[in-house]
Amino acid sequence: MHIFSMNKLPLETRTQILSMLCEGSSMRSISRVCDVSINTVSKLLIDAGKACAAFHDATVQNVNTRRCQVDEIWSFTAAKQKNVRTMKAPVEGAGDTWTWTALDADSKLIISWLVGGRDGDYAMAFMDDLRSRLANRVQLTSDGHRAYLEAVEGAFGGDVDYAQLVKLYGPISEGAKGRYSPAECIGARKERIEGNPDPKHVSTSYAERQNLTMRMQMRRFTRLTNAFSKKFENHMHMVALYTVWYNFVKQHKSLKGLSPAMAAGVSNTLWSVTDLAEMVDAAATKPGKRGPYKKRNLGGET
Repeated sequence: MHIFSMNKLPLETRTQILSMLCEGSSMRSISRVCDVSINTVSKLLIDAGKACAAFHDATVQNVNTRRCQVDEIWSFTAAKQKNVRTMKAPVEGAGDTWTWTALDADSKLIISWLVGGRDGDYAMAFMDDLRSRLANRVQLTSDGHRAYLEAVEGAFGGDVDYAQLVKLYGPISEGAKGRYSPAECIGARKERIEGNPDPKHVSTSYAERQNLTMRMQMRRFTRLTNAFSKKFENHMHMVALYTVWYNFVKQHKSLKGLSPAMAAGVSNTLWSVTDLAEMVDAAATKPGKRGPYKKRNLGGET
């Protein structure tokens, strides 16, 4: 196995590593396929995460959108929350790890994201960040998570058309009961919270579909495996990398081959993973402090 320093790793190899990270491969499998040490893969993930978070912060601004959907997706770091107290080797950030995402329903652009807890403080930070990236008044839809109520009011005031889609769940049938059996969704209720939202567009379907893509594309989100994140920071780095890949590289059939960034007017060109790798390289060579997680760092894959 070859051990490269990052400044000597060929561009082709860096591109392959980043592509495999975004296509759901584990870090150890990438290490074997690319014939590099796992430390090399980890170092590239950290550099890419920092560069992508800074790029997203600087580029996804003044977004014109009519309809925005928000949702949260669960995963965990090092151990599930119920097992954190009994961990033999506790790590910082262990336990439930929630990723909040805000999606433009038309272009499918991920406008804002946040990794952390699911309480009111995180909801407020998430909504503040989303509001700062919008260029106009929007219709906003969330699920029935109560933390959104105060957060949306604090971030938008009355300058939003906001509704919640509250899902209704029935009891779990005897035949379906099991450790991983969710309650059956038997319907949903649309609740106007602020402004004048159009009932026809009170939906979180696009945000939920993006969350499915997120779970499928990142190995550390895969359920019932040992691929969960072992470090909270690396979880954030992977989400940052995935977001730029999703917005600028991934082509959507519903957008006729455009990337979300192109459909939203944020980018004029369709990126390749090589373009992504070159952006990471350019960010790594810039002098000065790089600290892109100013709003995300509140509070296995390694």
